[in-house]
Amino acid sequence: MKSQRTLSYAVPLALGAALVACAGSAFGSSFQLQEQSASGLGVAYAGMGAATQDASTVFWNPAGMAFMTEREISVSADYIAPKFDFTSAGPPPAGSTYNVFGNDGNAGVSAVVPGLYLRMPITPRLSAGLAVNAPFGLTTEWKSPWAGMFIAVKSKIQTVNINPGISWKANEFLSFGVGASYQRLQATLTNALTPLVPAAQGRVDGNDWAWGWNVGVLADFDEGTRVALTYRSGASYHVTGALSFNAAAAPLAPVLPPPSAIAANLKLPDTASLAIAQRFDSGVRLLADLSWTGWNTLQALTVIATSGPLAGRPVSNLNLGNTNSWRAGIGVEVPVNHVWLLRVGTAYDRSPIPDKFREPRLPDNDRTWLAVGARFQPGDRWSCDIGYAHLWVKDGKSELPATGPVPGALIGTYTSDINIFGVQGSVHF
Repeated sequence: MKSQRTLSYAVPLALGAALVACAGSAFGSSFQLQEQSASGLGVAYAGMGAATQDASTVFWNPAGMAFMTEREISVSADYIAPKFDFTSAGPPPAGSTYNVFGNDGNAGVSAVVPGLYLRMPITPRLSAGLAVNAPFGLTTEWKSPWAGMFIAVKSKIQTVNINPGISWKANEFLSFGVGASYQRLQATLTNALTPLVPAAQGRVDGNDWAWGWNVGVLADFDEGTRVALTYRSGASYHVTGALSFNAAAAPLAPVLPPPSAIAANLKLPDTASLAIAQRFDSGVRLLADLSWTGWNTLQALTVIATSGPLAGRPVSNLNLGNTNSWRAGIGVEVPVNHVWLLRVGTAYDRSPIPDKFREPRLPDNDRTWLAVGARFQPGDRWSCDIGYAHLWVKDGKSELPATGPVPGALIGTYTSDINIFGVQGSVHF
């Protein structure tokens, strides 16, 4: 009888936590992707708004297309290999189930971020381009059973961004650019339901398309100096999807609600950047930027059930606690000869996630980049870029308080680091 009371209490509570965590916490964390071109990876993406080094400028700053004279196609792929580990701070609190399932866990999942870019002149002053890439995304999957499995097991968010743009060269000094984005967001998120059936999981799937826009300006001064300002709007989503349960949850059917539809409104952040490129007489080029991301657009998220017994009722109003973040980077390009160009760069990326809101779906924290790369260009018609970066991620505290017996408090430390490998091919025609 005692076990049945525990099941009846734990499952609805865990189900509510699943809806909040799956539809909210992963979206509220920092999952913006800088990895949009291997040519930028070698300088830790410093100064991309002013670099105008290939067709990827369509995404970084459409105004840069005006200073490129040839048609070009660039195809890029960055392989991201993260490592996320969790270590408990000590014995679990009274009433917690973590002593049964362990206090540790790891969740790194590698992924490839692709990009396709096209730029072509229309007139001597007007150019057009297209970017197809993924500016946001994450995948984490904790090897269950683990201490926080009632909060998160798998989190997968993918975006596809279709971003045409045009640029206009006002004179030899100044150009302007504008673009539109049509972006799809798709998410799959799971977590465990009850300690009595550890393999039982709830699953949320959802998706939506949304519009956004971006603008840029580029000033080309004498003495090899370029200065750029860029802005990219956020995208507002009305995500719709379904709540379901895996086969292992079948024994819980009498106390689970039937599969149902859910919906949530959210807005991804806008970004702004100031970038500088300085070329010296030796051919060496210095790149730098300071960028801002408005993550405070995700302060709260309300998840609504749109079918089933709870239709029309909010599942939860989650306080995400995000703050605006910033990033600073500096890099150098050094020509070795007419074929090879070497790159090195570093950056500091501030996380928007306060300690008390950090969740296992994306245990992010402040990051320091160190990157190297090279370009091989044997002729005028094609080039190949390669890059590598290592990211040191500051240890992040987990301070999630108990909301009931399941889940209990998740107190401990996340340790993380990330390796990124990139390759890109560009053809001029």
